[in-house]
Amino acid sequence: MTVPMTVAAVGVHVLDTHVLGVESIPERSDGQLVETIRMSAAGTAGGTAVVLARLGATVRSYGAVGTDAVGDTLLALLGNEGVDTRGLVRKDTTQTSASVLPVRPNGDRPAWHCIGANGAFTLDDLPDDLLEGLSHLHLGGPEFLGGDAAGELLARARAAGVTTSVDVLAPGDPDMLAWIAAALPHVDHLLPNDEQVLGFTGATTLAEGARALLGLGVGAVAVTQGARGALVATECGVDQVPAYPVDVVDTTGCGDAFSAGYLRGLSLGRGPVEAARLGCATAAQVAGGLGSDAGTYDLSTVVGLASR
Repeated sequence: MTVPMTVAAVGVHVLDTHVLGVESIPERSDGQLVETIRMSAAGTAGGTAVVLARLGATVRSYGAVGTDAVGDTLLALLGNEGVDTRGLVRKDTTQTSASVLPVRPNGDRPAWHCIGANGAFTLDDLPDDLLEGLSHLHLGGPEFLGGDAAGELLARARAAGVTTSVDVLAPGDPDMLAWIAAALPHVDHLLPNDEQVLGFTGATTLAEGARALLGLGVGAVAVTQGARGALVATECGVDQVPAYPVDVVDTTGCGDAFSAGYLRGLSLGRGPVEAARLGCATAAQVAGGLGSDAGTYDLSTVVGLASR
C-alpha cells in the first residue's frame, strides 16, 4: 500500500524506560529481578511519530530535547524508525523529557515522569519551512504552547491546506480546556481519551462530552476508551468502534498508536469512523508488546485486522 502521507509530529517527545514484570516496589534499598527493561521513543508527538513511520508515512519530528545522553538515545530510537529528527532542537538548559514505567502483569503501568525540555519548547523553535510538503500536522501536547500559540500554529497549517490534529497530554480538567480553547477552532481532529473528555467538559457520558467539544469548533472528536475501543463524534452523529482482542503486555503508547492509525486511515481516504477502526487495530498491535516500537506490525497488518 503506497498512499503517500507526510506528517509533522510537533510537541511532546519523551524517552520511556519500561520495566516489565513489576509486582511491587521493593522496600527500603532492596532489589528485585524483573523480566525486561527496555527503552522506547514516546510522547503524544514522539510516540505517534514512531507508529506513523511504521505505517508507511513520511514523518518529521519537531520539538525540544536536551543535550544529554537521554536525548542522544531518543534521537537514535526515532531515527532507527525512519523519523526525520532534524526538527528536534537541543536545549542545554534542561534535560530531555523522560519517564520510567513499571509494568504490572495485567498491563497497568504507573509512571514517574520528568517534563524536561518539553516545557521549554516554543513556536520560535520551529523552522520557517515547517509546512512545506506537508499533508498533515499533528500537535501533541498543545498545553505546553498554550492555546493562543497552538492556535496560531494550527491556523497557519490549515491556511496552507494541511489537515490538523491534536492530542492533549494533561489530565482532563476544565481549567486545562480553557487554557487550550483558543486552539480548538483550528483542529480538524481532536484525539483525547475518555477520562479527558469527561474531565474537560463535566459531562456524564462520553457522547455528551464529545458533542460539547464539537461545539467549541473541533471538526471531529475520536475518543479512546481502552478495552472498550473508541467513540467518534462528528456533525453526522456519534458512533462506537470496538477494540480488537489482544493479550495485553503493556498499554503504554496505545493512545499514541490509536492516533497514528486513525490519521493514517484518514490519509487512505477513510472517514472518521473507519479511520478509528484502523486506530483500534493499531493500538492492539502496541498493547501486545512493550512500547510503541515493539513487534513487526506495518500498514498491511493493521489494515488486514481492521477489515475483519
